[in-house]
This record gives sequence, structure tokens and C-alpha cells, in this order.
Amino acid sequence: MNIYRSFDELRPSPAGTALAIGNFDGLHLGHQKILRALVREAVRRRLGSCLLTFSPHPEKMFGTKNIRMIQTLEQRLDGLCRAGVQSAFVAPFDRWFADLPARAFAEQTLHHGLNASVVVVGAGFRFGQGRQGDLAMLKALGREYGFEVRTVAPVIRHGSAVSSSRIRALLGRGAVSRAAELLGRSYTIEGDIISGDRRGRSLGFPTANVETPNEIVPSGVFLTLCEVEGKLRPSVTNVGLRPTFARRTAATTSARTRAREDGLRSVETFILDFDGKVYGAPVKVHFLKKIREERTFRSPADLVRQIGRDVAAARKYFENMV
Repeated sequence: MNIYRSFDELRPSPAGTALAIGNFDGLHLGHQKILRALVREAVRRRLGSCLLTFSPHPEKMFGTKNIRMIQTLEQRLDGLCRAGVQSAFVAPFDRWFADLPARAFAEQTLHHGLNASVVVVGAGFRFGQGRQGDLAMLKALGREYGFEVRTVAPVIRHGSAVSSSRIRALLGRGAVSRAAELLGRSYTIEGDIISGDRRGRSLGFPTANVETPNEIVPSGVFLTLCEVEGKLRPSVTNVGLRPTFARRTAATTSARTRAREDGLRSVETFILDFDGKVYGAPVKVHFLKKIREERTFRSPADLVRQIGRDVAAARKYFENMV
């Protein structure tokens, strides 16, 4: 897939482009429906398929929300490639871009920049400065600048439209199984295995410590699949603040609260029946099911007993999957 990151790089096809527009964070079921429609339009019209997306997310630049992305940009682009999209333009979302009036966006970006012949968008699509443009305006501008507009209805699950914000809320609660229903796959973080304090090894359960650029890492203890060295391996993953054995004090409680607010969590994965040396290796952790919240323990022995119960639950879960 060809990836463009500035308007100077763009070389749109003279024959025109089938174009989809959106943030597409998470590439959930609703996004997948739009991408299928995009690829169909491209094939039917014998056009190249292109997706216009944005980085950073508009809300991260100018919004009032502390939004955390479901995927890294690299994960998003990899998913687009797998969906059959031929090129992607990652528009730098800055003040200049944000201040483009709706008409200027259609003329400069869609018409001159990308030579759109057909534009595929979701039913709630808005565009231009202050989100002033709606679907009716997009269709009117399309007639003026020579592109058609195809609208894709949302995907409904459990009575509501599938959306990135809904998935973010589920992941924030650790509801990874429900999030997977909306994503169409398990929630996955990526990163590298780094050297830790070897506490797990001293307790008899050596863990892989994962350093990840993903902004959403659900808290708790989860049944996971750890993809390392090209193989999916059953695992148990603890995401949290590394439980201590001492009785909590007001100071330690306050520190833990601040760390949670700052998103400072460790990711420790115990891979079942695996003792390979994988420090520095790239890894993907696929979250399948939450089994409990993170907690503190009175002693190392209490922690070892709990980890043993977690591992037993994992073995039973994965045996039933076979």
C-alpha cells in the first residue's frame, strides 16, 4: 500500500480515485463495512482505492477530551492494507487544515488533491471548519466538482451503532470481550519485550515485560494470546501498578491514584509452557477475557497462590478452545 503524508507527495490518478474519509481508529465493524464499500466501488469503476485519514486525531489537537487512540497509526495503516486499500493519505491535522472551510476542503483536498471520482463515508460524516459540512453539502459540492457520494449505514450491535468512542469506553473498563464483538477481532497491543526486575521469575512465574506505544492498555488480569517469534502462545497478562505486599498507606494510595491517572501501567505476560529468551523481541498481546481486577497481596506466598489460580484458569480456558 502506498502511504502519503503531505500534499506535496500526492500523485493522484488522472482517471480518478475511489476515496473513503475518516479517522478509522480501531478499524471496527463499522469501518470495515465502509472499506468493503470502498473496494467494491473501486473495482466496479476501475479506479484506485484511497483512504484519507488524519494524524493526530482532531480531538487530540483541538478537542476538550483527553482522547486515547485504540490503535497506533502503524496498526491502522497495516489494517487498511489488509483490507485491500491501495493507498492512504495521512493528512497532517494542524491549524491550517482545521480552519479549512467545507467548500475549500472539497475543492482543494478532494477535487484537486486526490481527484476523487466517488467518495465513500459513514452516515454521520461531517467536514470542514467547525464541522460545518454535512452529507447534503458534500453531495452538492460533489455535483459541482465531479464526484459522487456513497453513504454507508452504521453497524448496529446491542441496540447501538458501533463506534470508536464506544469501544474506548469498553476498553477503559477492561471489557475486552465486549470490545472484541465491536472490533470483529480481539483487542491487540504491540511492543517490545524488555528486561524487567525479574520478580516473576523469583516467584516461579517468569513474565515478559512489554513496552508498548499503544495508548489504551486495559487494567486487570487477562487471558491473552502472546504473538512472539511468529507463533501465538497462550498466556496470562497482568496490566497494572505491580501490587505491593505492604499494607497501603495514604501516601501509597495517593501515588497509585496519580499513576493510574497518568496511564503509568506495567504490562507483564506469563506465557504458558514457554521459557525462550525473547528480550528485545517484537510482540503482540491479544486480549481475550478479563479474569479479575489487579489487587494487592499481604505476602509473596499469597501472590504465588493467586497466580497459580490464574494460570489454572488459563489452562482450562485454552484447553476448551482446542
